Amino acid sequence: MRPNLAALLISVIPAALPSRAADAPAPDRAAAILAVTPRTNPPPESEDPDRPQNTRLLSGRVWVDDAGKDDMGNIYHRFLRSSYGTWSNYDEAKADPYPIPDALVLKNGQPVRDADTWWNRRRPEILNDFYAEVYGRIPEDTPKVTWEVTTREAGAVRTKTIVGHIDNSAYPKAVPEIRITLTLPANAAGPVPVMVVVAPGGPGGGRRGAAGAAPATAPAPLPASGRARGSEGPTPMQQVLARGWGYATFNPGSVQEDNGGGLVRGVIGLVNKGQPRPAPDQWGALTAWTWGLSRAIDYFETDKDVDAKRLGVEGHSRYGKTALWAAAQDQRWAIAYVSCSGEGGAKLFRRNYGETNDNIAGSHWMAENFRKYGGHWNDLPVDSNELIALAAPRPVFITGATQDPWSDPHGEFLAAVGAGAVYRLLGKSDMGTAEMPAPDVSLVSGEVAFREHIGWHTDLTDWPVFLDYAARYFNAPPGNN
Repeated sequence: MRPNLAALLISVIPAALPSRAADAPAPDRAAAILAVTPRTNPPPESEDPDRPQNTRLLSGRVWVDDAGKDDMGNIYHRFLRSSYGTWSNYDEAKADPYPIPDALVLKNGQPVRDADTWWNRRRPEILNDFYAEVYGRIPEDTPKVTWEVTTREAGAVRTKTIVGHIDNSAYPKAVPEIRITLTLPANAAGPVPVMVVVAPGGPGGGRRGAAGAAPATAPAPLPASGRARGSEGPTPMQQVLARGWGYATFNPGSVQEDNGGGLVRGVIGLVNKGQPRPAPDQWGALTAWTWGLSRAIDYFETDKDVDAKRLGVEGHSRYGKTALWAAAQDQRWAIAYVSCSGEGGAKLFRRNYGETNDNIAGSHWMAENFRKYGGHWNDLPVDSNELIALAAPRPVFITGATQDPWSDPHGEFLAAVGAGAVYRLLGKSDMGTAEMPAPDVSLVSGEVAFREHIGWHTDLTDWPVFLDYAARYFNAPPGNN
């Protein structure tokens, strides 16, 4: 059973001291810890005394309240009870039960004071923990990829359909491949920068609906009575092409299916010859997708139309998680746009707001090892401030939405703040503030950038701001949007 608050307070206050120890949780932190304590055999959800107050059943196992409504009546507070008995939370007083790890402290407790120590010691420590405990390691014997390219011109654009044939001779039943569609300005003179968008639908403008694609662990967004702000006008592809850059879509599902059953298929199933993953630290779907993205860079480095030193990666929702993890691993990505990525992305793993560890602990996205941190968040050796820091000193643009609390924009912002020390150590700039900005205010002066747009779970609204930001690094003048 869940411990009561009094017992929890006793457990964190040394009995020998007449008053609370300096390093013990304050009462509000103790309450926050209680809110994330796992429970066994909880009662039915309708009778659960821990179910957030003033919630009502919407459908299935999705509960809602009236506090999370916009002025058009659209509901965006959704509550789920996890398999650990913990409920979704939207109360900031309960949101931060644990302090986050310091990215600039080695595992032996010594501080990191110079760039050499970061690159040679601390960064490898952090990256290894993310491989081993969170996303899973890439096997050493991944198959070779050969490329087939078809080009056609239509008006002002030239389109290349690129297929990476993954050698499946070791297990022919698995037939993954890497599918990329690259669209270039037909009149481009020489190699151009390219934005690579993780988009399961393949080519097109990368447009998403008014509420965007729902995070996998969240219920589907309720229909909005109006389109998201910024969803009209040029598509992301049109905006990118207008700057003279290339726009590519990468289909993650062609590499690895986005479901648990697919773990015995796709590239993971190919490497494991159709068997379940043999080790708890082997790759999940997110790492498989990023492996495919790195192979895409391998191709772009051979394409005379692409400036492979100016490649950006963009993803939204679960693909925002993918984009950030890709940039963290492969330093060939020059910039990353990470949209509404939530838990497992830019949001702090230890933070209890919206989507949490308990919602994704058993997901096919992650390594099997990550299961053990469901209900035990503070045991995780890393957090998302360190994930963002792995991308340093390269620029990262992180976004959230006011009507997407499931992705926890504030938690994403706090992680970005926590990554700033590493950027400063490497001679770059952070956001310049630790105060959450007002909605639609862009913090884009440094290599860590953040924006929370007014509206729903979508990346459409922030593309114009991102492209102006990216232009500073791609050495192209900002365009008219």
